[in-house]
Amino acid sequence: MSMRDISEKKTTQRTATARAIVRASESTIDMVRQNKIPKGDPLPVAKIAAVYAAKNTSQLIPYCHPLPIDFADCRFSVGKDTIEITTEVKATYKTGVEMEALTAASVAALTIYDMLKMVDTAIEIESISLLKKTGGKSDYHKAGH
Repeated sequence: MSMRDISEKKTTQRTATARAIVRASESTIDMVRQNKIPKGDPLPVAKIAAVYAAKNTSQLIPYCHPLPIDFADCRFSVGKDTIEITTEVKATYKTGVEMEALTAASVAALTIYDMLKMVDTAIEIESISLLKKTGGKSDYHKAGH
């Protein structure tokens, strides 16, 4: 096995958006809203972790190409018993950034899990999914997004 040869591919703007959902008890989510988590507010920490993860994906996933990230962001929607994480990554390069967006969402979810586990033993990472990607041979848009 080897890395995919991308030397002949065209450089274009590539984008990807991913989502992760962390489920916790309503009382834990209330503690997040009230900034009462003992380790501190998990959302800004998870945002930094997500951006860092996007920029370092090729060091974690063996066959990912290192690529110049032009933009990485992480947003949160706090529900009754969930925290929805949405990551967006952009690069102008020869290969897509869906692995960077998925890695960012995963690491943000793991960071939230780590910061909430001491107050909620039933916390779980419910899902991690690619919502859309653009700029390569085939664009992808998950239904409803």
